[in-house]
Amino acid sequence: MTDSRKRVLVAGATGYVGRHIVARLHDEGHVVRAVVRDRARAAAPGAYGAPSLDGLVDDWVVAPGGAEDLDPQMMSGVDHVVSALGVTRQKADPWTIDFHLNLRYLELAERQGASSFLYVGVMNAASGTSAVSRAKHAFMEALRRSRVAPQIVNPSGYFSDLTEIYDLARRGMAFGLGDGSVRLSPIHGADLADFCVSRLDGAAGTWDVGGPEVLTYRDVVRTAFEAVGRKPRYTRVPRPLASSAVWAADRISPRAGSLTRFFLDGMQTDSVGEPHGTHTLADYFAGLAL
Repeated sequence: MTDSRKRVLVAGATGYVGRHIVARLHDEGHVVRAVVRDRARAAAPGAYGAPSLDGLVDDWVVAPGGAEDLDPQMMSGVDHVVSALGVTRQKADPWTIDFHLNLRYLELAERQGASSFLYVGVMNAASGTSAVSRAKHAFMEALRRSRVAPQIVNPSGYFSDLTEIYDLARRGMAFGLGDGSVRLSPIHGADLADFCVSRLDGAAGTWDVGGPEVLTYRDVVRTAFEAVGRKPRYTRVPRPLASSAVWAADRISPRAGSLTRFFLDGMQTDSVGEPHGTHTLADYFAGLAL
């Protein structure tokens, strides 16, 4: 009997979003082929509440060396490719991972005739000043020109990223650029996975997506302090100091400079996407408090 289920290859399967995507694909009855560097790490629970991949994957592709370990046959029989592959805090070059490695996956998908390639990018990448944003934007432009149907999902930001604000609130103080009026609509990994998987059998397109709430940065800080039961203390950092922070980070390393630019860009630019999901930031922070 022929298996009529769709086979989906997931790159970046052991990351925060990748784990949630694998879980959602499994729940939807797809055949999941996950590319990982380490099976043992994949079987362990992920950070920020992301699930273990144990029991969720039908086909494993182990590629510890990155691009050089990618056998073209890994795409055999694949209907859709989903890439949640990218770096932020990891010790890796964004151009190596976000651009070149994703481009290799795209080349293999084109060669094997996959129907679509869904990429989890980042909102406002075109105007970003960091190497992270520029590498992601360069890959998005390459994907848009592909003969494989391009699907680009740009989240406003992840709940997991805002864990740092919660950690600052536990210490009694949080800070941000200016008055904290920049707006964002952060999304839980499970809600983002649901959005991505719902697009797989659809048309090509680009979507900016967020969670169910639109918050200012100041709202995020207040929510974090409420979760830890402390009175909010918000320290305003003058915007001119952002340039000094970048200057100092550049002298530590190119990676430190890029990450500083990436996060400072996010503090200065509204990132509000199409609302999706049910998870709220207050519930996420409350879970951390437990």
